[in-house]
Amino acid sequence: MKRSWCFIGLLLAIASATVFQTVLGGDDDDDFEDEGSPEVEDSTPEEPPPPPRERPVYVPPVAKGNSFFSEAFESESAFLKKWVVSQSKKDGTDEAISKYDGRWSIEEPVDNPLKNDLGLVLKSKAKHHAASALLKKPFDFTGKPFIVQYEVKFQEGQECGGGYMKLLSKSNELNLNKFNDKTPYTIMFGPDKCGNDFKLHFIFRHKNPVTGAYEEKHAKKPSGSLESYFSDKKTHLYTLVVKPDNSFEIYVDQSLVNSGSLLNDVSPPVNPPKEITDPDDKKPKDWDERERIADPDAVKPSDWDESEPEMIEDADATKPEGWLDDEPELIPDPAAEKPSDWDEDMDGEWEPPMITNPKCESSPGCGEWKRPEIKNPKYKGKWHAPMIDNPNYKGKWSARMIPNPDFFEDLEPFKMTSIGAVGLELWSMSDNILFDNIIITDDKAIADQWAADSWVLKNSEELSGSIAGGVVQSIIDATHERPWLWAVIIVVIILPIVLLIAYCCMSPSKPDEVAMRKKTDDPSADGDIPDEDENPSEQTGLVDDDDDNGGGEVEEGGEPSAKKPTKGDLEATSDKVSAGKKEEKPEHGDAKEEDNSEDEQGGSADRDSLLDKPKPGKKKSKKTN
Repeated sequence: MKRSWCFIGLLLAIASATVFQTVLGGDDDDDFEDEGSPEVEDSTPEEPPPPPRERPVYVPPVAKGNSFFSEAFESESAFLKKWVVSQSKKDGTDEAISKYDGRWSIEEPVDNPLKNDLGLVLKSKAKHHAASALLKKPFDFTGKPFIVQYEVKFQEGQECGGGYMKLLSKSNELNLNKFNDKTPYTIMFGPDKCGNDFKLHFIFRHKNPVTGAYEEKHAKKPSGSLESYFSDKKTHLYTLVVKPDNSFEIYVDQSLVNSGSLLNDVSPPVNPPKEITDPDDKKPKDWDERERIADPDAVKPSDWDESEPEMIEDADATKPEGWLDDEPELIPDPAAEKPSDWDEDMDGEWEPPMITNPKCESSPGCGEWKRPEIKNPKYKGKWHAPMIDNPNYKGKWSARMIPNPDFFEDLEPFKMTSIGAVGLELWSMSDNILFDNIIITDDKAIADQWAADSWVLKNSEELSGSIAGGVVQSIIDATHERPWLWAVIIVVIILPIVLLIAYCCMSPSKPDEVAMRKKTDDPSADGDIPDEDENPSEQTGLVDDDDDNGGGEVEEGGEPSAKKPTKGDLEATSDKVSAGKKEEKPEHGDAKEEDNSEDEQGGSADRDSLLDKPKPGKKKSKKTN
């Protein structure tokens, strides 16, 4: 029965784990299925281990359709022809750290899932890096969406720094050799982190149609956790889609993580308010904002005595009998000893610790007795005039509203400044940040196909190389986004496992000694067979049959057991066995009938184990005895 419950508990634990995977959202499971995770083949210990899984050979993706920029970083020579490494300096910083002297390299990732796949790697820690490249043709924000997509892999994790990209504004003054943090950009997009502040930037510079000034507009933060993108050391795909209807969408690994409107979901808002408070408006001197005031006509009553204290001694109190006035409440501990390493020059004069006076414990109290204090019935406290409504109250003052002189209404913020180049302008406290497979297009299907030919294959290989770690990491990521899942984990997975272990392993049942003797035909010592009144269920024919070790067993009272088979019964049984009638059951009188009845109700397992094996040796022994 216990094994059955253990088996049922194990099934419940497995089912609970399956339910928990469903609770996680199913996205990770879909990824494993869609990305073709390899199945683990069973192998016997005798068979040699399977050979290492062959990595696919990298094939550079080809941009199909209308693309404005595409880069797969296939070689260092191609990079140097297309990209410009900045030689600029950062304004407002110390000369020693102002130069953009961080190194770039075209190389394979440290853990490369695809053979011969290269990427652009930021190599210097705590250095300024800047590299940029012109688009094949400028992107004009007209009637088609803007899509930028690229891969980032923080191979060493990230302490403080970014992996974002700048889409540089088209301008006749654009000089890629002088590209720095002041170079005008239209959009900045990508991951950024410092300490525990995780960001996924989408910033666009909006031009004020009245003043011509540019102002940065920051999209709202994604609701989910971003931590794993910086710590799991895997390649992540970042996609930004900005549509002509002023909506935007942000994807990470082809999953939507943020969306909104350029008009409503950015800070500060694109359009300023129509009215503003008048900066020149001042509150009048006679403006009374007090809603209630002290009654000026109120007079303190003549009998109001402010000198009476709040508490006075209880004049009716008497000192309890047995109060020890001459005994202190605390005394030095007579059992305390000065530590052997006590240095009076350094530690001062040693004094034993104080303990409660034991004499005070058996008396009402010790020391000087003082009368307890009670509330003073004459106390009234300081007099204050009652509060009344202020007849001169005018309400809270606020400056008047006036038309906003800088007001404008731009209902098409999508129409941003045209983009002429793409750039990476970064500073990081972690090195070996890899960038790869950049594409800029006006068709989401083109970006998806580009990803299918590059990132999807790469991600599938990365996941297949660490399935177990991916599952654990996905659970951790899910709890970051939804902390209440810890309660689900405890109730659905941990608690059933703990209960299962406690039931099956930590409290094993005591073996039934009588049953063991029945199976092994061991003799029973006198008094081992329980009295009929103590445990009637064990006084069956089977127990009598096995406990019979030569007949003549006597109960404690000295009288033969009524349930014991007689010698004639044993000899009759032995004759039947020797005659080949093994299928017939030995008769043991009324006791055997009781045994059969009880076995049919609940002891079939013990009965079968005994009846299926005739015991000629045992019977022979009984006959001899």
